Amino acid sequence: MITNKTQPAGEQSKSMSSYLSPLVQQIQPSGIRRFFDLAAGSKDIISLGVGEPDFKTPWHVREACVYSLERGFTGYTSNAGMPELREGIADYLHTRFDLNYDPDKQIITTVGGSEAIDLALRALISPGDEILIPEPCYISYSPITSIGGGVPVGIETFGKDRFKLTAEGLEARITPRSKILILCYPSNPTGAIMSREDWEPIAKVVEKHDLIVISDEIYAELTYGCNHVSFASLPGMMDRTILVSGFSKAFAMTGWRMGYACGHPDLISAMLKIHQYTVMCAPSMGQVAALEALTNGMEEKDRMVDSYNQRRRLIVKGLREAGLECHEPQGAFYAFPSIAGTGLTSDEFAQRLLREFRVAAVPGSVFGLGGEGYLRCSYATSVSQLNEALERIGTFVALLKKEKGNNE
Repeated sequence: MITNKTQPAGEQSKSMSSYLSPLVQQIQPSGIRRFFDLAAGSKDIISLGVGEPDFKTPWHVREACVYSLERGFTGYTSNAGMPELREGIADYLHTRFDLNYDPDKQIITTVGGSEAIDLALRALISPGDEILIPEPCYISYSPITSIGGGVPVGIETFGKDRFKLTAEGLEARITPRSKILILCYPSNPTGAIMSREDWEPIAKVVEKHDLIVISDEIYAELTYGCNHVSFASLPGMMDRTILVSGFSKAFAMTGWRMGYACGHPDLISAMLKIHQYTVMCAPSMGQVAALEALTNGMEEKDRMVDSYNQRRRLIVKGLREAGLECHEPQGAFYAFPSIAGTGLTSDEFAQRLLREFRVAAVPGSVFGLGGEGYLRCSYATSVSQLNEALERIGTFVALLKKEKGNNE
């Protein structure tokens, strides 16, 4: 029975919580957002926390959206998205990654890559299915799996392997209930990539155990000194892979919430059923902007990647000079230094760094297995901010060494 309005607020809150799904109650708030919220509103804090480009969406992309609004293009589109955009995505994937998708049957546009991942999991999961997730990883995979009735199974990856997934590590976690493997390379939070040689043994395990793969390739354009290799491009893997990507990272379009998924027609059709009943279609003006980004935005994208590469070299060098071990990230825009030698946990290190030195970074522990002992630092911020942050981190690490010495 719903609580009477005259009851004390605390009792109302406690009573109303009993109506919530137990699955939802068990989910923890985002550890990334916790540190971002702590940093918000403080002008002297340098944030290396949230994975968001510091660039504005290129002007011609914004202008295309404005022009579409002026023309009154404000209605629904096809549930799967504008045909022109799906054709543009198909052309882009063919040109950049040698993938061939039918835009009419194998591509759906979504509200960000996050919706695409959610749709894929909901379309595939039967209660109790085990979902294999290499970790450390993007924090949403496990909660979305649990909400969908699946069982997340972490696969720990290691710094000594440059945080690459290995066939041995994957094989060791497979059981008769294993159904889906979620991949995210280039990796958030580690910056790791997978080459074709790395993928080939993984593909053999996937085929051997008849797994379906959800490959989150949102950072595909952000690689340095190498080219991204899509898992779907491996022999025999296209039909059993749902490729997820979007426009947020490469084109600085996080707030537009434009993503897409590509895969076998049967899988995309199932995802489309859920999509049409939940969100109808991705925003029409966002689709116009996304098409403009694909059509005319590659030069700006390349300039942004060049800038990230400069910052990548800067932050890795600075972290190492500060006394923190840091493998070289070859993708995305994150460094993942080890703080294990400081004697602090990841959470303790991040909290003290924020409180005492006004630098916000994310403790590696929030990213799952293998994350403890590391810190995620986004270098999608200005060079001047990075230099100042590195100076503060260096001072903090020196202080910790002094404290450690005094306690011995």
